[in-house]
Amino acid sequence: MKFHRVLAIPVLVAAVASLTLTACGSSGDSGGTTVRIGTTESDPHWDVFKDKAKEQGINLNIVHYSDYSQPNTALAQKQIDVNLFQHLQFLGQYNVANNQDLTPIGATQIVPLGLYSKKHKSVAEIPQGGEIAIPNDPTNQARALFVLQAAGLLKINGAVRQPTPADVDKGASKVKVTAVDAAQTALSLESVDGSVVNNTYLLKSGIDPKSALYKDDPGNPGAEPYINAFVTRAADKGNATYLKLVDIFHSPEVQQSVQEDSKGTALEVTKSGPELEQILARVQQTIRDTK
Repeated sequence: MKFHRVLAIPVLVAAVASLTLTACGSSGDSGGTTVRIGTTESDPHWDVFKDKAKEQGINLNIVHYSDYSQPNTALAQKQIDVNLFQHLQFLGQYNVANNQDLTPIGATQIVPLGLYSKKHKSVAEIPQGGEIAIPNDPTNQARALFVLQAAGLLKINGAVRQPTPADVDKGASKVKVTAVDAAQTALSLESVDGSVVNNTYLLKSGIDPKSALYKDDPGNPGAEPYINAFVTRAADKGNATYLKLVDIFHSPEVQQSVQEDSKGTALEVTKSGPELEQILARVQQTIRDTK
């Protein structure tokens, strides 16, 4: 910020001090510590989470982002202190691509990824040559392709760990896939035979998760890369206030609200930061190996 030259010195000092306190996540207007947390979500459980945090002396400044590409960049640039919107596979992809070391400090949940349709009532009804929309971000795209393969709708060439549409064996597949922005997957249901939609946009669109034609199993050990987590910068992973947020998220009141928002699809996960770091390390090594 550039100050005008005529600004009085005492006022200037006070303004700088105020900015410094805000940047460090210090005392908020109502007392306690302020933490800037970024997310792409706007579900009601965030209000419960914010209220419970305030009871523990933490004022949550929730910063909402319109798409998945923003919260990690904002965290790396110190525009926010923590983010909560992504699974470990997505985080690993970001870290490797951007040479970053953003670090998970506590798990929240894992949710299934499902195939939905407004034209068909079962996987069997989807016609030969049907069109399926999938998210275009690398991590959710790969998971969506595995969902479609497990459902018997397509075949992925070889043992690719992070497949893209280019890895689909078109001759051996029943459907063709169209990659769109994750936010558009639910909207695409009006024009395609089916769409793989993650929970964030599924619930925003009012789609009943129980209407999925097919979904993966979040309880499978192979689903560990899709555990969602609180994430901060590596230097801040031991921050007691940030770690306290993890505990608050797992309080009965917040968890009850999470289940209501997710319509019972969210599977609570309580893995610690060090456990998540081990999973993330494996995820990132796999990503590097496939480059």
